[in-house]
Amino acid sequence: MSLPDWARAFGAPLFAATIRATPQDFQVTEELGFEFTGDGEHDYLWIEKTGANTEWVSRQLARFADVPAKDVGYAGLKDRHAITRQWFSVPRWHAPQWYGLEVEGVKLLDVQRHNKKLRRGAHKVNRFYIVLRGDGLHTHAEAIERRVQAIREQGVPNYFGEQRFGRDGNNVSLADAWASGKRLPRHKRSLAISTARSFMFNDYLDTRVQAGTWNTILPGDKANLDGTGSVFDVDNVDEEIERRCSAMDIHPTGELAGDGSTGTNDAWITALGKARVEPGTRSLRLNVTSLSCNIVEDAVELSFALGRGAFATSVLRELATASATGETSV
Repeated sequence: MSLPDWARAFGAPLFAATIRATPQDFQVTEELGFEFTGDGEHDYLWIEKTGANTEWVSRQLARFADVPAKDVGYAGLKDRHAITRQWFSVPRWHAPQWYGLEVEGVKLLDVQRHNKKLRRGAHKVNRFYIVLRGDGLHTHAEAIERRVQAIREQGVPNYFGEQRFGRDGNNVSLADAWASGKRLPRHKRSLAISTARSFMFNDYLDTRVQAGTWNTILPGDKANLDGTGSVFDVDNVDEEIERRCSAMDIHPTGELAGDGSTGTNDAWITALGKARVEPGTRSLRLNVTSLSCNIVEDAVELSFALGRGAFATSVLRELATASATGETSV
Protein backbone atom coordinates (compact mmCIF):
# COMPACT_ATOMS: atom_id res chain seq x y z
CA MET A 1 0.00 0.00 0.00
CA SER A 2 1.08 3.61 -0.48
CA LEU A 3 1.60 5.59 2.70
CA PRO A 4 -0.11 8.94 3.33
CA ASP A 5 1.84 12.04 2.38
CA TRP A 6 1.77 13.42 5.92
CA ALA A 7 1.84 17.22 6.13
CA ARG A 8 5.09 19.17 6.00
CA ALA A 9 5.82 22.10 8.29
CA PHE A 10 7.52 24.46 5.84
CA GLY A 11 5.66 23.91 2.59
CA ALA A 12 6.29 21.79 -0.48
CA PRO A 13 9.72 20.22 -1.12
CA LEU A 14 12.06 22.66 -2.84
CA PHE A 15 13.65 20.24 -5.29
CA ALA A 16 13.93 16.62 -6.40
CA ALA A 17 17.17 14.77 -5.73
CA THR A 18 18.88 11.43 -5.62
CA ILE A 19 20.09 10.13 -2.28
CA ARG A 20 22.74 7.42 -1.78
CA ALA A 21 24.25 7.74 -5.25
CA THR A 22 27.26 6.18 -3.49
CA PRO A 23 27.67 4.87 0.08
CA GLN A 24 29.88 7.92 0.76
CA ASP A 25 26.82 10.12 0.20
CA PHE A 26 25.12 8.80 3.34
CA GLN A 27 27.24 8.51 6.48
CA VAL A 28 26.16 7.97 10.08
CA THR A 29 28.39 8.18 13.14
CA GLU A 30 27.08 7.04 16.51
CA GLU A 31 27.95 8.74 19.80
CA LEU A 32 27.40 6.93 23.09
CA GLY A 33 26.22 8.73 26.19
CA PHE A 34 28.76 7.28 28.65
CA GLU A 35 32.47 6.73 29.27
CA PHE A 36 34.14 3.30 29.18
CA THR A 37 35.38 1.81 32.45
CA GLY A 38 38.61 0.58 30.82
CA ASP A 39 38.16 -2.92 32.24
CA GLY A 40 35.41 -5.49 32.58
CA GLU A 41 33.95 -8.50 30.80
CA HIS A 42 33.08 -6.84 27.49
CA ASP A 43 35.11 -5.68 24.51
CA TYR A 44 33.62 -2.63 22.80
CA LEU A 45 34.41 -2.54 19.10
CA TRP A 46 34.26 0.69 17.09
CA ILE A 47 33.20 -0.60 13.67
CA GLU A 48 32.88 1.11 10.31
CA LYS A 49 30.63 -0.86 8.00
CA THR A 50 29.70 -0.41 4.34
CA GLY A 51 26.95 -2.33 2.57
CA ALA A 52 26.12 -4.41 5.65
CA ASN A 53 23.31 -4.25 8.17
CA THR A 54 23.87 -4.14 11.90
CA GLU A 55 22.36 -7.53 12.75
CA TRP A 56 24.50 -9.30 10.14
CA VAL A 57 27.67 -7.66 11.49
CA SER A 58 26.75 -8.67 15.04
CA ARG A 59 26.45 -12.30 13.94
CA GLN A 60 29.89 -12.16 12.31
CA LEU A 61 31.40 -10.79 15.52
CA ALA A 62 29.70 -13.52 17.55
CA ARG A 63 31.09 -16.19 15.24
CA PHE A 64 34.61 -14.75 15.45
CA ALA A 65 34.48 -14.56 19.27
CA ASP A 66 32.74 -17.95 19.61
CA VAL A 67 29.85 -16.53 21.66
CA PRO A 68 26.05 -16.71 21.17
CA ALA A 69 24.74 -13.99 18.86
CA LYS A 70 22.29 -12.83 21.55
CA ASP A 71 25.24 -11.81 23.76
CA VAL A 72 26.55 -9.28 21.23
CA GLY A 73 25.23 -5.80 22.00
CA TYR A 74 24.63 -2.69 19.91
CA ALA A 75 22.77 0.55 20.56
CA GLY A 76 20.75 0.75 17.36
CA LEU A 77 20.24 -0.51 13.84
CA LYS A 78 22.18 1.45 11.27
CA ASP A 79 21.68 1.76 7.54
CA ARG A 80 22.94 -0.87 5.17
CA HIS A 81 23.23 1.38 2.12
CA ALA A 82 25.63 3.79 3.79
CA ILE A 83 28.93 4.14 5.58
CA THR A 84 28.12 3.87 9.27
CA ARG A 85 30.25 3.86 12.41
CA GLN A 86 28.90 2.31 15.58
CA TRP A 87 29.88 0.41 18.72
CA PHE A 88 29.35 -3.29 19.37
CA SER A 89 29.95 -5.08 22.68
CA VAL A 90 31.16 -8.69 22.78
CA PRO A 91 31.88 -10.84 25.88
CA ARG A 92 35.59 -11.51 26.44
CA TRP A 93 35.06 -15.15 27.37
CA HIS A 94 37.66 -16.42 24.90
CA ALA A 95 39.85 -13.27 24.69
CA PRO A 96 39.48 -12.87 20.91
CA GLN A 97 42.29 -11.19 18.99
CA TRP A 98 40.16 -8.57 17.30
CA TYR A 99 42.75 -7.13 14.97
CA GLY A 100 42.68 -10.45 13.14
CA LEU A 101 39.03 -9.84 12.21
CA GLU A 102 38.41 -9.98 8.47
CA VAL A 103 34.82 -9.46 7.35
CA GLU A 104 33.80 -7.99 4.00
CA GLY A 105 32.51 -4.44 4.37
CA VAL A 106 33.65 -4.23 8.00
CA LYS A 107 36.60 -2.21 9.31
CA LEU A 108 37.68 -2.32 12.96
CA LEU A 109 38.66 1.19 14.09
CA ASP A 110 39.13 0.81 17.85
CA VAL A 111 38.75 -1.60 20.79
CA GLN A 112 37.81 -0.56 24.34
CA ARG A 113 36.85 -2.38 27.56
CA HIS A 114 33.68 -1.91 29.60
CA ASN A 115 31.90 -3.66 32.46
CA LYS A 116 28.42 -3.89 30.90
CA LYS A 117 26.84 -5.10 27.68
CA LEU A 118 25.82 -2.38 25.24
CA ARG A 119 22.04 -2.04 25.35
CA ARG A 120 19.60 -0.86 22.68
CA GLY A 121 19.01 2.87 22.88
CA ALA A 122 22.20 3.52 24.85
CA HIS A 123 23.54 5.99 22.28
CA LYS A 124 23.12 9.72 22.77
CA VAL A 125 23.04 10.98 19.17
CA ASN A 126 23.72 9.98 15.61
CA ARG A 127 25.64 12.39 13.40
CA PHE A 128 24.75 12.43 9.71
CA TYR A 129 26.54 13.53 6.58
CA ILE A 130 24.17 13.31 3.60
CA VAL A 131 24.61 14.42 -0.01
CA LEU A 132 21.56 15.09 -2.18
CA ARG A 133 22.33 15.13 -5.91
CA GLY A 134 20.38 16.59 -8.82
CA ASP A 135 20.77 18.77 -11.87
CA GLY A 136 21.07 22.48 -11.20
CA LEU A 137 20.53 22.39 -7.45
CA HIS A 138 22.64 25.53 -7.04
CA THR A 139 19.81 27.49 -8.68
CA HIS A 140 17.71 26.81 -5.56
CA ALA A 141 20.46 28.01 -3.21
CA GLU A 142 18.65 30.97 -1.64
CA ALA A 143 15.45 29.00 -1.00
CA ILE A 144 17.41 26.07 0.41
CA GLU A 145 19.35 28.33 2.77
CA ARG A 146 16.11 29.90 4.04
CA ARG A 147 14.54 26.47 4.59
CA VAL A 148 17.64 25.17 6.38
CA GLN A 149 17.60 28.21 8.67
CA ALA A 150 13.94 27.58 9.51
CA ILE A 151 14.76 23.96 10.37
CA ARG A 152 17.73 25.09 12.44
CA GLU A 153 15.53 27.47 14.46
CA GLN A 154 12.30 25.46 14.71
CA GLY A 155 13.18 21.80 14.25
CA VAL A 156 10.97 19.51 12.14
CA PRO A 157 7.90 17.34 12.76
CA ASN A 158 9.12 14.14 14.42
CA TYR A 159 7.47 11.64 12.07
CA PHE A 160 8.35 7.97 12.02
CA GLY A 161 10.15 7.35 8.74
CA GLU A 162 8.80 5.33 5.85
CA GLN A 163 11.08 2.41 6.65
CA ARG A 164 9.16 1.86 9.90
CA PHE A 165 6.26 0.71 7.72
CA GLY A 166 8.22 -1.68 5.50
CA ARG A 167 8.78 -1.83 1.79
CA ASP A 168 5.70 -0.48 -0.01
CA GLY A 169 3.98 -0.16 3.39
CA ASN A 170 3.78 -3.94 3.83
CA ASN A 171 4.05 -3.70 7.61
CA VAL A 172 0.70 -1.89 7.68
CA SER A 173 -0.94 -4.99 6.19
CA LEU A 174 0.84 -7.03 8.86
CA ALA A 175 -0.67 -4.78 11.56
CA ASP A 176 -4.11 -5.26 10.01
CA ALA A 177 -3.66 -9.03 10.03
CA TRP A 178 -2.56 -8.99 13.67
CA ALA A 179 -5.52 -6.81 14.67
CA SER A 180 -7.91 -9.19 12.90
CA GLY A 181 -6.69 -12.04 15.13
CA LYS A 182 -4.09 -13.74 12.97
CA ARG A 183 -1.44 -15.53 15.05
CA LEU A 184 2.05 -14.24 14.30
CA PRO A 185 5.56 -15.21 15.41
CA ARG A 186 6.78 -13.05 18.28
CA HIS A 187 9.06 -10.83 16.16
CA LYS A 188 6.31 -10.19 13.60
CA ARG A 189 3.82 -9.47 16.37
CA SER A 190 6.20 -6.87 17.80
CA LEU A 191 6.63 -5.40 14.33
CA ALA A 192 2.85 -5.21 13.85
CA ILE A 193 2.37 -3.43 17.19
CA SER A 194 5.18 -0.97 16.45
CA THR A 195 3.75 -0.26 13.00
CA ALA A 196 0.24 0.40 14.31
CA ARG A 197 1.43 2.76 17.03
CA SER A 198 3.80 4.60 14.69
CA PHE A 199 1.16 5.05 11.97
CA MET A 200 -1.39 6.49 14.40
CA PHE A 201 1.24 8.78 15.92
CA ASN A 202 2.04 10.10 12.44
CA ASP A 203 -1.68 10.64 11.81
CA TYR A 204 -1.95 12.70 15.00
CA LEU A 205 1.19 14.67 14.23
CA ASP A 206 -0.20 15.37 10.75
CA THR A 207 -3.26 17.05 12.31
CA ARG A 208 -1.02 19.20 14.53
CA VAL A 209 1.16 20.21 11.57
CA GLN A 210 -1.92 21.17 9.56
CA ALA A 211 -3.17 23.20 12.53
CA GLY A 212 0.23 24.86 12.97
CA THR A 213 0.60 23.56 16.54
CA TRP A 214 3.22 20.82 16.10
CA ASN A 215 5.82 23.10 17.72
CA THR A 216 3.49 24.66 20.30
CA ILE A 217 2.50 23.27 23.69
CA LEU A 218 -1.25 23.33 24.23
CA PRO A 219 -3.18 23.04 27.52
CA GLY A 220 -3.53 19.33 28.32
CA ASP A 221 -0.37 18.33 26.43
CA LYS A 222 2.45 16.38 27.98
CA ALA A 223 5.76 18.19 27.52
CA ASN A 224 9.04 16.41 26.80
CA LEU A 225 12.35 17.75 28.08
CA ASP A 226 14.69 17.99 25.10
CA GLY A 227 17.14 15.12 24.73
CA THR A 228 15.56 13.03 27.49
CA GLY A 229 12.66 10.68 28.11
CA SER A 230 11.32 12.97 30.84
CA VAL A 231 7.72 14.18 30.38
CA PHE A 232 5.34 16.22 32.49
CA ASP A 233 1.71 17.32 32.25
CA VAL A 234 0.91 20.87 31.19
CA ASP A 235 -2.50 21.96 32.48
CA ASN A 236 -2.00 25.64 31.77
CA VAL A 237 0.38 27.28 29.32
CA ASP A 238 2.06 30.27 30.95
CA GLU A 239 4.85 32.56 29.77
CA GLU A 240 7.53 30.26 31.19
CA ILE A 241 6.19 27.25 29.26
CA GLU A 242 6.02 29.36 26.10
CA ARG A 243 9.57 30.62 26.64
CA ARG A 244 10.99 27.14 27.20
CA CYS A 245 9.14 25.77 24.16
CA SER A 246 10.41 28.60 21.95
CA ALA A 247 13.93 27.94 23.22
CA MET A 248 13.65 24.22 22.22
CA ASP A 249 14.08 23.23 25.87
CA ILE A 250 10.75 21.40 25.94
CA HIS A 251 8.52 19.99 23.20
CA PRO A 252 4.87 19.00 22.82
CA THR A 253 4.25 15.25 22.65
CA GLY A 254 1.75 12.88 21.13
CA GLU A 255 0.62 9.51 22.40
CA LEU A 256 1.99 6.18 21.30
CA ALA A 257 -1.27 4.30 21.52
CA GLY A 258 -1.87 1.45 23.93
CA ASP A 259 -4.50 0.05 26.27
CA GLY A 260 -7.18 2.71 26.84
CA SER A 261 -6.04 5.00 24.02
CA THR A 262 -8.00 6.55 21.20
CA GLY A 263 -6.75 6.68 17.64
CA THR A 264 -7.49 6.71 13.93
CA ASN A 265 -7.89 2.93 13.55
CA ASP A 266 -10.46 1.27 15.80
CA ALA A 267 -9.29 -2.27 15.02
CA TRP A 268 -5.72 -1.43 16.02
CA ILE A 269 -6.87 0.31 19.19
CA THR A 270 -8.95 -2.72 20.19
CA ALA A 271 -6.04 -5.10 19.51
CA LEU A 272 -3.61 -2.93 21.49
CA GLY A 273 -6.04 -3.01 24.40
CA LYS A 274 -6.38 -6.78 24.27
CA ALA A 275 -2.58 -7.09 24.19
CA ARG A 276 -2.37 -4.73 27.19
CA VAL A 277 0.21 -2.56 25.46
CA GLU A 278 1.26 0.27 27.76
CA PRO A 279 0.64 3.72 26.21
CA GLY A 280 3.69 5.92 25.70
CA THR A 281 4.65 9.36 24.44
CA ARG A 282 6.87 10.75 21.70
CA SER A 283 7.91 14.31 21.03
CA LEU A 284 6.03 15.97 18.17
CA ARG A 285 9.05 18.11 17.37
CA LEU A 286 12.54 16.95 16.46
CA ASN A 287 15.42 19.22 17.43
CA VAL A 288 17.97 19.17 14.58
CA THR A 289 21.33 20.18 16.03
CA SER A 290 24.67 21.11 14.44
CA LEU A 291 22.89 21.62 11.11
CA SER A 292 25.06 22.87 8.26
CA CYS A 293 24.46 23.06 4.53
CA ASN A 294 26.86 23.40 1.62
CA ILE A 295 25.55 23.80 -1.93
CA VAL A 296 27.95 22.96 -4.74
CA GLU A 297 26.67 22.93 -8.34
CA ASP A 298 24.57 19.75 -8.50
CA ALA A 299 24.85 18.67 -4.86
CA VAL A 300 23.53 19.74 -1.46
CA GLU A 301 25.72 18.54 1.43
CA LEU A 302 24.01 18.34 4.81
CA SER A 303 25.47 17.64 8.24
CA PHE A 304 23.35 17.36 11.38
CA ALA A 305 22.83 15.41 14.58
CA LEU A 306 19.67 13.68 15.82
CA GLY A 307 18.79 12.05 19.11
CA ARG A 308 17.99 8.35 19.38
CA GLY A 309 14.72 7.19 17.87
CA ALA A 310 14.71 9.94 15.26
CA PHE A 311 14.66 9.54 11.49
CA ALA A 312 16.81 11.43 9.01
CA THR A 313 13.91 11.32 6.55
CA SER A 314 12.02 13.72 8.84
CA VAL A 315 14.66 16.32 8.01
CA LEU A 316 15.11 15.48 4.34
CA ARG A 317 11.38 15.53 3.48
CA GLU A 318 11.18 19.17 4.58
CA LEU A 319 13.76 20.04 1.91
CA ALA A 320 13.44 17.68 -1.01
CA THR A 321 11.72 14.78 -2.68
CA ALA A 322 14.52 12.24 -2.54
CA SER A 323 14.57 9.00 -4.49
CA ALA A 324 16.71 6.34 -2.89
CA THR A 325 17.38 2.70 -2.20
CA GLY A 326 17.66 1.25 1.30
CA GLU A 327 16.75 2.63 4.67
CA THR A 328 17.25 5.96 6.42
CA SER A 329 16.61 5.03 10.06
CA VAL A 330 18.75 5.84 13.09
